[in-house]
Amino acid sequence: MVGKVYLVGAGPGDEKLMTLKGMEKITQADVIVYDELANNRLLSYAKEACETIYVGKKAGNHSLPQEKINELLVELAKQGKMIVRLKGGDPYVFGRGAEEGQVLKEEGVQFEVIPGITSAIGGLTYAGIPITHRGCASSFHVITGHLKSSDLELDFESLAKINGTLVFLMGVENLENICAKLMQYGKSPSTPAAIIYRASTPYQRVVVEQLDNLVVAAKTAQMEAPSLIVIGEVVNFRSQLSFFENKPLFGKRIVVTRARAQASSLATKIEDLGGLAITCPIIKTESVEAERLSIMINRLPVYTHILFTSVVGVELFFKALFFSKKDSRALGNIKITAIGMETSRSLLQYGIIADYMPESYVGEAIVDLLKDKLTPYDHILLPRSENARDYLVTELSKLCKVDEFITYRTIAEADRIIDLDEIVRQGKMDYVTFASSSTVDNFIELLGENYKEILQGVKLVSIGPITSGQIASYGLTVDFEAKQYTMDGIIEAIIEDKE
Repeated sequence: MVGKVYLVGAGPGDEKLMTLKGMEKITQADVIVYDELANNRLLSYAKEACETIYVGKKAGNHSLPQEKINELLVELAKQGKMIVRLKGGDPYVFGRGAEEGQVLKEEGVQFEVIPGITSAIGGLTYAGIPITHRGCASSFHVITGHLKSSDLELDFESLAKINGTLVFLMGVENLENICAKLMQYGKSPSTPAAIIYRASTPYQRVVVEQLDNLVVAAKTAQMEAPSLIVIGEVVNFRSQLSFFENKPLFGKRIVVTRARAQASSLATKIEDLGGLAITCPIIKTESVEAERLSIMINRLPVYTHILFTSVVGVELFFKALFFSKKDSRALGNIKITAIGMETSRSLLQYGIIADYMPESYVGEAIVDLLKDKLTPYDHILLPRSENARDYLVTELSKLCKVDEFITYRTIAEADRIIDLDEIVRQGKMDYVTFASSSTVDNFIELLGENYKEILQGVKLVSIGPITSGQIASYGLTVDFEAKQYTMDGIIEAIIEDKE
């Protein structure tokens, strides 16, 4: 049975501008064939067994010729696979989607097109430039600046007379010729113009000039592909309508070293504030056997207190509780202590309000909080990670009986979705965040023996004193430690530094 190909537009750069339907197909695909301009972070939403194939198509440097891409799509489809052909922008706006569709039709392969937000509109929007405006631009024209011939085969005489907005895609290499031709045929040299690099991403840069000075300004700013060229009066609205570059973390590249499951929440917060979250899931949590967890649940009646130290600990505890066909009523009069706001919020999802939570989210603060509340007759259950410090058990055992129950362990993540050679060794990071000692250990191991050299100039941000101590043990300096030992505290520390 022949498979099906979905030609999917990935939008201008920001992964969250992907359509719901496009994202649905990414999660279902057997194979994703993607271009340079498609945000490769979208690949992280694919199922584990999905094959990903990079075919390049960067300006002036195609990893795979278009004819070979066509052949690849047909070959994969005839293997009965469901394929997503992921393209930057929209497949039918200078994306050669129509050509691929024609070939698939000729070969008897079913295909469907899922539109994306073209950079000609979405990219301008993120630069604060509306493509139309009632007062000055009632039309717009989207033009390719990169044609088959080395000479631009465009009707510049007609383009120069248009009062609407002109947007050139893939035209930065021909910028000088474009500007010269438009002015040659009557376009005013004082026409507002702009170049937008990597639109809608934290790498976005914008140069605004009048038409006759645009080439010099672009060279000075070292503007390169992929860039949009926009010419018209609408450029003047940028000073009023720019929003993206005003975000507090705009342009900052921040490495998130949490476990994959927890990394996404921090990454989302960073990106909502305009930063680029580089997810590096160097650890993952591994639950202990269900039988052992059942033993813990069956012993609940003997405990007077339960101390939760992490969100993972909460989730695994209640998973075991439900597996044993019990619910939160089984906790009865047991007192609950939570370390950290995130742990407390996690308990709330199960209908549990923590009785105690220390102001400082470290073991020493827990002992200070509980020492006047415990008696020798109390019995504490401490479900937590195998990698946790001994301090809590040692100190609390001086006050009452404590049963430490290992519910999970953190181990190195074998399948890392980022290329450290690309990100770290080329200096493409501003901050590295650490939320636990184990993330420090595994990140340093990942970098190798030259870790100090690699991290030179990069600011290290720690969630709290224990993690800071682990960073220092490697001879590294902690640039910022969260005042509040939470992920929000980490973000606040970075924002304060940027200010």
